[in-house]
Amino acid sequence: MNVFVHTDDLDEGGYPEAVPFNTARAGMTYRKLQSMGLLEGVDRRVVAPVKLTREQLERFHEPRYLDALDRAGRGEHDLSALWMGLGTPDCPLFPGMLDYVSLAAGGSVTAAEVLLAGEAEVAFNPSGGFHHAHAGRAGGFCYVNDIVLACLRMTDAGKRVLFLDLDAHHCDGVQDAFYERNDVMTVSLHQSGTTLFPGTGFEVEIGHGAGRGYSVNFPLPVGTYDAAWVHVYTRGAQPLIEAFDPDVIVLELGMDALAGDPLAHLQLSNNAYADVVERVRRLGKPILATGGGGYHVENTVRGWALCWSVLCGDQEDHDAMSIGMGGVMLETTDWSGGLRDRTLLSDAGRRGEVDAAIDATLRKIERTVFPLHGIEPVSRG
Repeated sequence: MNVFVHTDDLDEGGYPEAVPFNTARAGMTYRKLQSMGLLEGVDRRVVAPVKLTREQLERFHEPRYLDALDRAGRGEHDLSALWMGLGTPDCPLFPGMLDYVSLAAGGSVTAAEVLLAGEAEVAFNPSGGFHHAHAGRAGGFCYVNDIVLACLRMTDAGKRVLFLDLDAHHCDGVQDAFYERNDVMTVSLHQSGTTLFPGTGFEVEIGHGAGRGYSVNFPLPVGTYDAAWVHVYTRGAQPLIEAFDPDVIVLELGMDALAGDPLAHLQLSNNAYADVVERVRRLGKPILATGGGGYHVENTVRGWALCWSVLCGDQEDHDAMSIGMGGVMLETTDWSGGLRDRTLLSDAGRRGEVDAAIDATLRKIERTVFPLHGIEPVSRG
């Protein structure tokens, strides 16, 4: 069973229009999937998110911060709230803030409950992915960290969790939450913090104490293209995921690594996302997928719809169709029901520079993290 988590209530209110984080993307994805018949069938259903309670929020967030978030949503804002990241350009104030973000983030905990109950193999909350929120501080359009809360729900149930973040921005809030734990491994492919917010996520950040080796970062250079990105996953990330052997995988599908995103500088097509998501699916683990970044709305919606299709196993049907038709549709937007991007031929003239930087990063991870998990480096022959 594959579960899509959504409610039309999330289309109402929410972030101000001036904020690049467009909350309408989830509803647009839902309607696109509906129109294409991708939510139909005995193996798919739509589930409404359940708003997080104060007790659930306090499983990670500080009471003082939650009080400030509640007051800010009622128009009460002071200097202490500003120090908590509330009322900034990237975390503006809006009416009913706590209720709204508790419902959006609740979708990821709802997804976790569905997986724990054995009612689905895949659950996707496109309204989630708030990986920058800290226990007592907002940041990067993120107020409540649904990823941390969903992971904690699963570790409380005795599960080993792998968090794979494909957003262009580093998951600083999630990494910090689990930096000293070994029951959650955090693996992030993101644009390097030298050129993008939040300025973290370097190769040397590998965890501390019991968590040493369980935070893994692959900072990517500007201009990273499809083949290079997939190579980072296959050579660097997947061996670690397989060695960790999680009970469940949490997958953040931020679409801001797509070429043309106004807030990031990577050069991916959604074909690269589809490739990696398919590889993750074939690991045979339950998957909790979330949304995340993605500031070119149309590209983000199409990318999420494509990833849902892949998570549901439709990719195998697409591949069979491709072989039967001689692959004639592979290079067009008609492929996969109009969801796939055309192949991007441009690498912004940076292929050699990108390849060298990525190879250096992979060698660092192979030297520092692989041995902690008994993994032999991949031959460079």
